[in-house]
Amino acid sequence: MSATARSERLRRIRRWGLGLLPLAGLLVWATLPAVGQVGQVGARNGEWTTYGGDIANTRYAPLDQINAGNFNKLEVAWRFKTENFGPRPEQNFEGTPLMARGVLYSTVGTRRAVVAVDAVTGELIWSHAEREGARGDTAPRQLSGRGLSYWTDGREERILYVTPGYRLIALDTKTGDPIQSFGKDGVVDLKLEDDQNMDLVNGEVGLHSAPVVAGNTIIIGAAHLSGGVPPKGKTNEKGYIRGYDVKTGKRLWIFHTIPQRGEFGNDTWLNNSWTYTGNTGSWGQMSVDEELGMVYVPVEMGTGDYYGGHRPGNNLFGESVVALDLKTGQRKWHYQLVHHGIWDFDIPCAPILADITVNGRTIKALAQPTKQAMLYMFDRTNGQPIFPIEERAVEKGDVPGEWYAPTQPMPLNGRGQPFAYDWNGFQKDYIIDFTPALRAEGERIVSKYKIGPVFTPPVVSKVEGPLGTLSLAINGGGTVWAGGSYDPDTHIMYIYSRRNPASLNLVKPDDVKVNDMNFVGGNAITGARAARPMGAPPGQAPIVAHGTPVPDNGADGSEGGPRAGGAGGGGGEGGPAITVEGLPIVKPPYGSISAISLDRGEILWQIAHGDTPDNVRNHPALRGVTIPRTGQAGIIGTLVTKTLLIAGEAVETTNGHARGALLRAYDKASGRDAGAVLMPARQSGSPMTYMLNGRQYIVVAIGGGGTPGELVAFRLPANPTTN
Repeated sequence: MSATARSERLRRIRRWGLGLLPLAGLLVWATLPAVGQVGQVGARNGEWTTYGGDIANTRYAPLDQINAGNFNKLEVAWRFKTENFGPRPEQNFEGTPLMARGVLYSTVGTRRAVVAVDAVTGELIWSHAEREGARGDTAPRQLSGRGLSYWTDGREERILYVTPGYRLIALDTKTGDPIQSFGKDGVVDLKLEDDQNMDLVNGEVGLHSAPVVAGNTIIIGAAHLSGGVPPKGKTNEKGYIRGYDVKTGKRLWIFHTIPQRGEFGNDTWLNNSWTYTGNTGSWGQMSVDEELGMVYVPVEMGTGDYYGGHRPGNNLFGESVVALDLKTGQRKWHYQLVHHGIWDFDIPCAPILADITVNGRTIKALAQPTKQAMLYMFDRTNGQPIFPIEERAVEKGDVPGEWYAPTQPMPLNGRGQPFAYDWNGFQKDYIIDFTPALRAEGERIVSKYKIGPVFTPPVVSKVEGPLGTLSLAINGGGTVWAGGSYDPDTHIMYIYSRRNPASLNLVKPDDVKVNDMNFVGGNAITGARAARPMGAPPGQAPIVAHGTPVPDNGADGSEGGPRAGGAGGGGGEGGPAITVEGLPIVKPPYGSISAISLDRGEILWQIAHGDTPDNVRNHPALRGVTIPRTGQAGIIGTLVTKTLLIAGEAVETTNGHARGALLRAYDKASGRDAGAVLMPARQSGSPMTYMLNGRQYIVVAIGGGGTPGELVAFRLPANPTTN
């Protein structure tokens, strides 16, 4: 389709999408400033113009045409398949699309193309893709990523996204063509102007989250390879945070997440470890309060994930929430959630910004879910905890050369108890107990590991035991990148979490000439791991970080990898998953949704999310045993509307329906089931919703389990009130 034809088609679609709006509404829209400047909470005007629905990341829309009375009647409005957008089909489609003025925008496919789609019919309007050659093929974060950004000043509109090769691109929404006045021919090379020397092809930094746009500023984070076995050893690229001008692509500011000489926090990197340590990027979504002029950045840990002996000290700003001035990038406040991390407790998702009422006092709050399934709450104006956070003594490990922080922050809820919304650490009470035989086998397997509360340190793996430190809610969550959602009317946050057992275990690298770390991730049975780019094709060799590489398939539950100990099959101790006869080694629910009152700092209700997986429901060892709904382990984002909480399942089942996964609705006040419709495959992204031509749509990315990724849009059947 020519640029002229695309432009004309886009104009027609916008006329359809706006045909029922009054002229006054059009005049208001035309005079709005850039997206996010109006300070609204929740997706408004029937649109969804940023990844989290708004830059507070509430994932809330005040729509109620789809409700408990009709959710079961939803039908598929359209399906947009993505398998041809790239050299191979993508199954790990994690995106959340945007919708503005009748057009839906999304990143799709293994080449991370951008598409503009008719939001009523799903018809393709235009597409844009970059071919980055070796730079894209070696990128640490590949595939379609999690989304893109939309910007408008009421006259001009732009789409902004980051390629796998770490290039920021601005596209014209009318044609999909790069905007030539932005950067160099529409492109800003993010491996430049980063205050460090970097190989433009092989430099190990990228991004798969959506860039954040607030006012006229674009904020860009950084992501790296899995850090269990850092391919470059103790030295790596640093994950700095930068702001860019949305019109010109000019760099406005940079924040050093590893402080340089003379900067605040530099003294927390002992023995000059700040000079060579890398990572400490922000690979999740960020949030912005434009009225306060602050961007809130969730930061990961430094190199490497489970051994920190080469970076002694508390390591600011690793595993911290950092508030930066939106215009200058200067630090306003910070709070470190984990001192000197050795558990891969990267802060994985966007903070939720909420105005709440605590003991009669209105507070501008920030609520941060975490991998350790603990909720941290702060006054976002100054970083002071809303409910107490205590520094509590933790066990000191015995890994040679490691530096251990003596205390760790423990957030408390409104009742003064640890603010955990799911299990973490590991206790014997967690072991499967469907039958005495399964319980006994579970105890035998667990006896091979060290166990303890959250922050129990990793161990050097030994064949005779312990093989590692067994724990829930570590590298793979708890809660991971999908984060939570928030109802601004009731001040209730909704958060999905999973029980994902994994083992923290260390071995020495096989070849110190290749990897200069004292210890890397691995165990005494299977050996050291090796890193592969996230989303790399199956045939791509692992990056050799030691003598005999073992591919890093995320079997320890790493973010984005296969779910260890979930509802799938797998081996026992030392195998790809820690299971008992193929069953999860922990008691259900394997996946839960919690409703948390932010005003009171307490959990209101919790439910098992997702039907019992087929391999659990039909397991021969459970014949005759009554199994309640177990929920499902996955990475699930939630959506809140005026009356409903909506989330899809993480596993396909066949319980009373054709094989597929259910898109479920719950009464948001009680957690009771409020309806379900069948999806062809599991939810892989996070659902969003919009209103167009008088009809409400719910769109969700699905895929995996052999099914290429696609977008599926649901709406109610046409009737006189929804035409």
